Amino acid sequence: MQILGIGVDIVENSRIKKSLRNKLFISRIFTQSEIADAKKKRNKTNYYSKRFAAKEAFAKSINTGFVNRLNFKDITVVNNKAGKPSFVITNKLKMIIKKQFKISSYKFFLSISDEKKYSIAYVILQKTR
Repeated sequence: MQILGIGVDIVENSRIKKSLRNKLFISRIFTQSEIADAKKKRNKTNYYSKRFAAKEAFAKSINTGFVNRLNFKDITVVNNKAGKPSFVITNKLKMIIKKQFKISSYKFFLSISDEKKYSIAYVILQKTR
Protein backbone atom coordinates (compact mmCIF):
# COMPACT_ATOMS: atom_id res chain seq x y z
CA MET A 1 0.00 0.00 0.00
CA GLN A 2 1.30 3.42 -0.92
CA ILE A 3 0.35 6.80 0.57
CA LEU A 4 -0.40 9.20 -2.28
CA GLY A 5 -1.53 12.22 -0.32
CA ILE A 6 -1.89 13.73 3.11
CA GLY A 7 -3.96 16.75 4.04
CA VAL A 8 -4.51 18.55 7.31
CA ASP A 9 -6.54 21.63 8.17
CA ILE A 10 -7.33 23.49 11.37
CA VAL A 11 -10.06 26.08 11.67
CA GLU A 12 -10.95 28.54 14.37
CA ASN A 13 -14.53 27.74 15.39
CA SER A 14 -15.38 31.40 15.99
CA ARG A 15 -14.61 32.15 12.33
CA ILE A 16 -17.07 29.49 11.17
CA LYS A 17 -19.63 30.69 13.73
CA LYS A 18 -19.53 34.18 12.16
CA SER A 19 -19.80 32.70 8.67
CA LEU A 20 -22.84 30.62 9.64
CA ARG A 21 -24.85 33.83 10.02
CA ASN A 22 -24.72 34.05 6.23
CA LYS A 23 -27.10 31.45 4.76
CA LEU A 24 -25.24 31.67 1.44
CA PHE A 25 -22.12 30.39 3.18
CA ILE A 26 -23.97 27.30 4.38
CA SER A 27 -25.52 26.52 0.99
CA ARG A 28 -22.25 27.21 -0.87
CA ILE A 29 -20.05 25.00 1.34
CA PHE A 30 -22.22 22.18 2.69
CA THR A 31 -24.31 19.50 0.98
CA GLN A 32 -28.01 19.02 1.66
CA SER A 33 -27.32 15.88 3.72
CA GLU A 34 -24.77 17.74 5.86
CA ILE A 35 -27.23 20.59 6.41
CA ALA A 36 -29.96 18.10 7.37
CA ASP A 37 -27.61 16.35 9.83
CA ALA A 38 -26.61 19.71 11.35
CA LYS A 39 -30.23 20.37 12.31
CA LYS A 40 -30.02 17.38 14.68
CA LYS A 41 -26.88 18.65 16.43
CA ARG A 42 -26.70 20.79 19.56
CA ASN A 43 -23.35 22.35 18.67
CA LYS A 44 -23.84 23.34 15.05
CA THR A 45 -20.72 25.51 14.99
CA ASN A 46 -18.35 22.65 15.79
CA TYR A 47 -20.27 20.30 13.50
CA TYR A 48 -19.81 22.66 10.55
CA SER A 49 -16.25 23.56 11.57
CA LYS A 50 -15.14 19.94 11.51
CA ARG A 51 -16.70 19.39 8.10
CA PHE A 52 -15.15 22.56 6.73
CA ALA A 53 -11.72 21.41 7.94
CA ALA A 54 -12.32 17.92 6.49
CA LYS A 55 -13.16 19.33 3.06
CA GLU A 56 -10.04 21.50 3.10
CA ALA A 57 -7.89 18.55 4.19
CA PHE A 58 -9.43 16.38 1.46
CA ALA A 59 -8.57 18.93 -1.23
CA LYS A 60 -5.00 19.09 0.07
CA SER A 61 -4.69 15.30 0.12
CA ILE A 62 -5.44 15.08 -3.61
CA ASN A 63 -3.02 17.92 -4.37
CA THR A 64 -5.57 20.13 -6.11
CA GLY A 65 -7.02 22.51 -3.58
CA PHE A 66 -10.31 24.01 -4.66
CA VAL A 67 -9.48 24.62 -8.28
CA ASN A 68 -9.92 22.70 -11.51
CA ARG A 69 -13.58 21.80 -11.03
CA LEU A 70 -13.43 20.82 -7.32
CA ASN A 71 -15.95 22.59 -5.11
CA PHE A 72 -16.74 22.32 -1.40
CA LYS A 73 -20.14 20.79 -2.16
CA ASP A 74 -18.49 18.00 -4.16
CA ILE A 75 -17.24 16.61 -0.84
CA THR A 76 -19.67 15.13 1.69
CA VAL A 77 -18.59 14.04 5.15
CA VAL A 78 -20.68 11.31 6.78
CA ASN A 79 -20.43 9.34 10.01
CA ASN A 80 -21.23 5.67 10.52
CA LYS A 81 -23.35 4.51 13.47
CA ALA A 82 -20.27 4.40 15.70
CA GLY A 83 -19.41 7.98 14.75
CA LYS A 84 -16.44 7.23 12.47
CA PRO A 85 -16.22 9.89 9.76
CA SER A 86 -15.65 9.21 6.08
CA PHE A 87 -16.21 10.78 2.68
CA VAL A 88 -18.85 10.02 0.08
CA ILE A 89 -16.83 9.42 -3.10
CA THR A 90 -18.94 10.58 -6.05
CA ASN A 91 -18.31 9.92 -9.72
CA LYS A 92 -16.94 13.45 -10.06
CA LEU A 93 -14.41 12.83 -7.28
CA LYS A 94 -13.47 9.50 -8.86
CA MET A 95 -12.74 11.26 -12.15
CA ILE A 96 -10.62 13.96 -10.47
CA ILE A 97 -8.63 11.36 -8.51
CA LYS A 98 -8.14 9.18 -11.59
CA LYS A 99 -6.90 12.16 -13.60
CA GLN A 100 -4.62 13.40 -10.80
CA PHE A 101 -3.06 10.07 -9.78
CA LYS A 102 -3.77 7.72 -12.72
CA ILE A 103 -5.35 5.19 -10.34
CA SER A 104 -8.78 3.73 -9.71
CA SER A 105 -8.18 1.76 -6.52
CA TYR A 106 -7.65 3.83 -3.36
CA LYS A 107 -8.91 4.49 0.12
CA PHE A 108 -9.32 7.65 2.18
CA PHE A 109 -8.76 7.82 5.92
CA LEU A 110 -10.32 10.75 7.78
CA SER A 111 -9.91 11.85 11.37
CA ILE A 112 -11.68 14.93 12.73
CA SER A 113 -11.66 16.46 16.18
CA ASP A 114 -12.67 19.65 17.94
CA GLU A 115 -12.11 21.60 21.10
CA LYS A 116 -13.66 24.81 22.32
CA LYS A 117 -11.69 27.10 20.00
CA TYR A 118 -10.53 24.87 17.13
CA SER A 119 -11.52 22.02 14.86
CA ILE A 120 -9.03 19.90 12.94
CA ALA A 121 -9.14 17.29 10.20
CA TYR A 122 -6.49 14.93 8.90
CA VAL A 123 -6.82 12.97 5.66
CA ILE A 124 -4.68 10.24 4.13
CA LEU A 125 -5.15 9.01 0.57
CA GLN A 126 -3.79 5.50 0.12
CA LYS A 127 -3.39 3.55 -3.09
CA THR A 128 -4.72 0.01 -2.78
CA ARG A 129 -3.57 -3.02 -4.76
